[in-house]
Amino acid sequence: MNFTNTKTKENYFLSQPHQPFFVLGIINALVMMLVFALSFRGIVALQIDVKSFHVYTLVFLVFTNFFIGFLFTTFSRFCQGNNINKKLYLTVFYTNVFGSLLFLAGSFLSSNVLLIAMIVLFISQNYVVLKLYNIYKSGHSQNKKDAFWILIALCFGLLGHLLFIVSNFDFRLNRVAVNLSFYMYVIFLTFSVGQRMIPFFSHSIVLKNDRFINFVFIFFILKTVAGILDYNIYFKYFEIILDALFGIYILKEFIRWKMPVSSSPAILWVLHLGLFWLPIALFISAICSSLEIFFNLNFYFLGTHVVAIGFLLTVFIGFGTRVTLGHSGQVPHANSVAKSIFILVQFVLFFRILFSLNIAFDMGLNFFFDISFLFWMITFLIWGWSYGKMLIVKPKS
Repeated sequence: MNFTNTKTKENYFLSQPHQPFFVLGIINALVMMLVFALSFRGIVALQIDVKSFHVYTLVFLVFTNFFIGFLFTTFSRFCQGNNINKKLYLTVFYTNVFGSLLFLAGSFLSSNVLLIAMIVLFISQNYVVLKLYNIYKSGHSQNKKDAFWILIALCFGLLGHLLFIVSNFDFRLNRVAVNLSFYMYVIFLTFSVGQRMIPFFSHSIVLKNDRFINFVFIFFILKTVAGILDYNIYFKYFEIILDALFGIYILKEFIRWKMPVSSSPAILWVLHLGLFWLPIALFISAICSSLEIFFNLNFYFLGTHVVAIGFLLTVFIGFGTRVTLGHSGQVPHANSVAKSIFILVQFVLFFRILFSLNIAFDMGLNFFFDISFLFWMITFLIWGWSYGKMLIVKPKS
């Protein structure tokens, strides 16, 4: 009797943690934004408030999957701990796929299905944070300060997610959930990673202020509180002053780092651009809030979108591209396709700004929303087509 030894062929798509999560993030970015745009335009009806759908899906179905892919790849290095077990990250991935599909179905069919989907995704997120916490505790690194702040942001993400679930029963908590999930989770987490990695990639030799991240944390706490209570005119004034002062503070710190912005490779230049969008967004937020008070205008979340698209999305595309190229065996660099993607992100932001100005000054040019949405879809389609193949199909050696 002849026996043939067969070696199980590994699925390349699932071979590294960042690959499946990045692909899921890209797919969700396309599908959920399409559903939001159709609902915003009144073409389809949802079983959830449109604004809540927009925030929840971007935070917990899009950016959270990108976060998981990135942190499951890099957090162990930050802490000098053990790598993520494949069985663990595949369990999280399949749970997130199931939760995403359930949430999408529930958005059209039933608020009860929506609630179940949110609970499934919340449990998955808890599992992720607990695993990263264990790596943090057991890691051998002598300096875990940045990892600590990353964990703090992740814990705020859990709190924000829980409040989204509870707001199904008391919608007054929705405002708290939105602000907490946005500023204390996705923005502060992106900042915590960016302030560690971008100067490192840029070979900046300037020592960072040890208390800088502490001040940033306090600012985002105050920014979150002000955002929750900005229906009160005094908190609106407070937020204006806060945005202006902190915009100046972090801009001065970024400049002090002396990162070689003009002489950096394109893939680093994009990360620098994303970083500097944050203080610019704060200045814009302060200006818009002032105009809203004194001229009774409505800039329709202009400052928020400059933070979300200018800072968050630009940095994410930069890191996502760099990680994808680095783990596909290629030298991280920005070719013409990558540069086009980065430019498209800025077009998404530009037309979203125009849409807010259109609302504020009642210009009747609502098609700016459609153009911004179109550029979003093109951006992720090109990103997915160009770099998604590297995540799914093994490059030829």
